[in-house]
Amino acid sequence: MATQTFNVPNISCMHCVKRITQALTGMPGVQNVKADVNTKTVTVSYSGADTLDRVRAKLDEIGYPVAD
Repeated sequence: MATQTFNVPNISCMHCVKRITQALTGMPGVQNVKADVNTKTVTVSYSGADTLDRVRAKLDEIGYPVAD
């Protein structure tokens, strides 16, 4: 299992945190999700080579694109 933290500047409230957590939890390869409104980050524990690409795509799809 590996961990990746994404910068997601659109996180502005606890509703955002809940939406992100619900969208990513249960995705294949995703083991744990922690969205943080204070740091505007999403940390994902995962396994699988393509999981991070799918997480980025899902965040973009729900309106929370990752800042590079």
